[in-house]
Amino acid sequence: MQDVIGRAGAPIRDGSAQSGPRVMVEACAVSKHFGGGEQVVKALDAVSVGIREGEFFTLLGPSGCGKTTLLRLIAGFEHPTAGAILLDGADISGLPPFRRPVNTVFQSYALFPHLTVAQNIGFGLEMLGRPKAEITETVADMLRMVRMEAMRDRQTSQLSGGQQQRVALARALAPRPKVLLLDEPLSALDLKLRKEMQVELKRLQLETGITFVFVTHDQGEALAMSDRIAVMSEGHILQVGSPTEIYEHPADHFVASFIGETNFLTAAVEGVEGGQVRLRLGGALEVRTGLPDGMAPGSSVTVVVRPEHLRIIGQSAGQGAGQGLPATVSDVVYLGTDTHYHLRLADGEELFARVQNRPEGGEAWQVGDAVLASFPPAAVRVLRD
Repeated sequence: MQDVIGRAGAPIRDGSAQSGPRVMVEACAVSKHFGGGEQVVKALDAVSVGIREGEFFTLLGPSGCGKTTLLRLIAGFEHPTAGAILLDGADISGLPPFRRPVNTVFQSYALFPHLTVAQNIGFGLEMLGRPKAEITETVADMLRMVRMEAMRDRQTSQLSGGQQQRVALARALAPRPKVLLLDEPLSALDLKLRKEMQVELKRLQLETGITFVFVTHDQGEALAMSDRIAVMSEGHILQVGSPTEIYEHPADHFVASFIGETNFLTAAVEGVEGGQVRLRLGGALEVRTGLPDGMAPGSSVTVVVRPEHLRIIGQSAGQGAGQGLPATVSDVVYLGTDTHYHLRLADGEELFARVQNRPEGGEAWQVGDAVLASFPPAAVRVLRD
């Protein structure tokens, strides 16, 4: 697999191992421009990434980042301005969609309202000229897979949103494509049904072994379902890795802020010893942690701490500077499973802590309480300013 390329052609962080299954889909320095001259829009700018056989791979990012454009290039609905799209090692950049062993599930399920569930699932197979016996057997298999056997003869207009989603998936999976592309297919569903369908999608992917390429702006969906995630922004891939790698070890400020809730603090590098950095935060707290290469004493850095890693302790006797950053509780939000505390530091910076609520209870802080915001060194991530 080629190196993954980020902004200005620099290799980006891909924390995943390179050994294992072969690459099924590969974008090789792919660019896609719309318009021309001064009005040109660079939807993708020299993007390279490899998607492995049999994995659930998610393209994640805000609107306009290029994720759907990359999906459409793989599907054949768009053609690259530069670079190439490979599928199982073969260049498919110039092939029309119907010549590619790829199927797509869209936001709108595009089911045929005048056909039954079974007829919708078998439609693509009929267009491919498959034998009638094969179609009948495949439709039955797909109905079992998506748990819709009892509704095979219903009109799709009589189905709920979740049921229509299952039919669209079954229709796309019936021809056994090498790759299934999913363009934000859960966005029209309510929250509860969306979570149920996340489980179903992952189950179907594992059961079929087909490579799934999923596009979403919803970080929760990406973390819940993906084997690997590519975080995108402004036509570039910034980081590729497992959900754990993306969340716990963000490569830059954008990734850290886009994936989950995050606290950012300004810190000064006081020294570098044995591969670790000694940081000073807020003039009060010293932390030793890992450091990006090339950082020198005196440098200013940004410290990333997730809210669930932040600990609140009281400013009582024996607890003071050196154990945490002095802060005042500015807001308390009880959410059942956990309580969110908003803290204001002496210099005006704000922190957010998420504390899980337990049956045995625990210390509950009130607005106005003077506390210390503390966190273990292992929870600290250091980013260059």
